[in-house]
Amino acid sequence: MARILVVAGLPSSLINFRGPLIEALVSRGHEVHAAGPPADEATLAWLAARGVDYHPAALENTGFSVMGDIRTILALRRIMLAVRPDLMFAYTIKPVIYGTLAAASAGVKRRFALISGLGYAFTDGDRSLKRGIAHAIAAVLYALTLRLVTGVFFQNPDDAALFQEKKLVPARLTPVVVNGSGIDIDQFRVSPIPKNAHFLMISRLVADKGVREFVDAARLVKNAHPEATFDLVGPRDANPAAISPTLIPDAVRDGVIAYHGEARNVRPFIDAASIYVLPSYREGTPRTVLEAMATGRAIITTDAPGCRETVIDGYNGFIVPVRDVPALARVMTRFIENPTIQEEMGGFSRKLCEEKYDVRKVTAVMLDQMEDGL
Repeated sequence: MARILVVAGLPSSLINFRGPLIEALVSRGHEVHAAGPPADEATLAWLAARGVDYHPAALENTGFSVMGDIRTILALRRIMLAVRPDLMFAYTIKPVIYGTLAAASAGVKRRFALISGLGYAFTDGDRSLKRGIAHAIAAVLYALTLRLVTGVFFQNPDDAALFQEKKLVPARLTPVVVNGSGIDIDQFRVSPIPKNAHFLMISRLVADKGVREFVDAARLVKNAHPEATFDLVGPRDANPAAISPTLIPDAVRDGVIAYHGEARNVRPFIDAASIYVLPSYREGTPRTVLEAMATGRAIITTDAPGCRETVIDGYNGFIVPVRDVPALARVMTRFIENPTIQEEMGGFSRKLCEEKYDVRKVTAVMLDQMEDGL
């Protein structure tokens, strides 16, 4: 049995994304602890029910602040000196960077990082000075901290290749690519597909997710097929790539889309949809796509890292070029004019999900790597 500390940037992600991994570690007899920003009562209760102690630390998800980030490292180091874990596992950029630095200074012998997505700093969005600076800072910090880890996981082969090409991963390490965070195929079961063409996108309202492309394509399709419907679900975001504040209100006013804001439970929206759309510029592996696939929905996504892996073009959906609104509108129209392919492709989505993205298979790969040598 080992003592393991999981470091998170968002407490609720310990349930939503790392829950099966935590439960697997506990079931194997390990003593599991978690650390991150102050957690909500639901997260604390879920962890406590599984015997996991939670240790709050000052950790901001976005932005760089020298003094704030030093305080984060010191806070995490104090937690690690108190817990004395045999292994530290961190995911998302700040927990990976600052958790690894804290673990190395606290003498934690085994340190694992999951690069679950490259985010704003590495996405090919606007070419602003701000994005360029963020990229440079993130690259330097990754290069520094990944030299201190025992192992590193990526959620798609493009991200792993990019880090190797830029020499952000030391030559001694062989990156392990896993199929995203996986999906509980027992929890997300197939539901009947509505007969109408009902398109759904779930995303934070940032440009890099392709929100503008979704709205603009919906506007084109609506002109020819007013019966088609389009739902957008997701919170507004303080990300530097946040979309124009007028984009969504204008589209709602014009009857192009229905915007539902943030939803804690997205399953009713997936059940109401017939086709799931994510025109993102880059992902780790998009969880919402996996949820839609497990529910038996056809997918439209982009030829972008993390997205292209979820679709076999023409099998369980269609892949379109990044930022190509006319191409996106054309495949949407194809679903409208050929409604039988919605159900056929949705069935193939479920099959692909079972074969490739079952969370038990993803978790097994990560456990094999982390437990080797404990």
